Amino acid sequence: MRIVFMGTPDFAVPCLRALLDAGHEVCGVYTQPDKPKGRGYTLTPPPVKVLAAAADVPVRQPKTLRTPEAAQELRRLHPDVIVVVAYGKILPKEILEIPKQGCVNVHASLLPAYRGAAPIQRAVLNGDAETGVTTMYMAEGLDTGDILLQKKTPIGENETSAQLHDRLSVLGAELLVETLAQLETLVPQAQGEASTPYAAMLDKSMSPIDWNQTAQEIHNQIRGLNPWPAASTVFGGKLLKIYDSRLVQTETGDCPGTVSPGFVVCCGGKTALQVTQVQPAGKKKMAASDFLRGHSLSGKIILPF
Repeated sequence: MRIVFMGTPDFAVPCLRALLDAGHEVCGVYTQPDKPKGRGYTLTPPPVKVLAAAADVPVRQPKTLRTPEAAQELRRLHPDVIVVVAYGKILPKEILEIPKQGCVNVHASLLPAYRGAAPIQRAVLNGDAETGVTTMYMAEGLDTGDILLQKKTPIGENETSAQLHDRLSVLGAELLVETLAQLETLVPQAQGEASTPYAAMLDKSMSPIDWNQTAQEIHNQIRGLNPWPAASTVFGGKLLKIYDSRLVQTETGDCPGTVSPGFVVCCGGKTALQVTQVQPAGKKKMAASDFLRGHSLSGKIILPF
C-alpha cells in the first residue's frame, strides 16, 4: 500500500517503523518543524524525522497544510492512504479527501472516550482500570471519525502515564498494521457521543498536591502527571517534584501533610501514601530513600506549593 505518514513525537515512531517493516511503500513523511531544545536551544528534529531519514524516506515539514500548495504537493505523491499518528496539526477537508482509501488515525484511547490531546494522562489521572488504542477514519471533527478497530489493555495500579505511553505506542503500531491489512473489508462504526470529557492538554497548574485529598486521588495525580508537568509539593520550604508513589495500608490520624519514616505521607480520609521517587529543585530525579539521607522528616509538607 502506498502511504503518506504524518506524525511527530516518540509515540508515532513505532507506527512508522511497523509500516516500513510490513513492506508498505511509505512515499513521504510529514512532521512538525525542528525545534530548539535543551539549555543551548539546539535545533532538534522530531523523533519521526530521525527514523524517516534513517530509512531514506523523504521528509516534509510544512508550517501549515492549509494552503493550495500543500494540497497540491500531497496529490503529487498519489497516496492510497494517509496515516496520522500524533502529528500535531489538524488536517483540512481538502487534505482529508486526497487519498483513495481515506485518512487513518491511531488514537491512544478507546474512543469515543478521551477525545483530545492528552488521552493517556487523563485516563491515569481519573484512575481508570482500562484503556486502549483505536484506529479510525479521520473526519473534520476532532477525533470524531468512524472507528475501524480497537485494542484494550489494563492500566496497572502503579503504572505512570510515561509507562502507559510506551505500551500504547507499541499496541497502536500493531493495531495499525492489522487495520491496513483489513481496510477493504472493515465496516466502520460511528462513534456516537463521547463517554468522557474532552482530554485537554495538561498544564503546570495541575502540579500542586493537596494532601487533603485521599491517597488514591494523589497517587493518580502523581502517576498521571509523570513525566510532565509532574506533581509537586514543598518540603523544607523548597519545591519538590514527585514522580512515583505507592499506596500503603497504615493507621493515620486526621493529619494531611504529615510525613513519617519511609516518606509515608498522611493524606485525607485517614489514608496514606509512600513517596518513592522525587526531584528536588535544581537536581536530578532520585529515589526518595536517597533524598531522605540528607533531610529531616520533622514537620509538615506545606500545602500546596
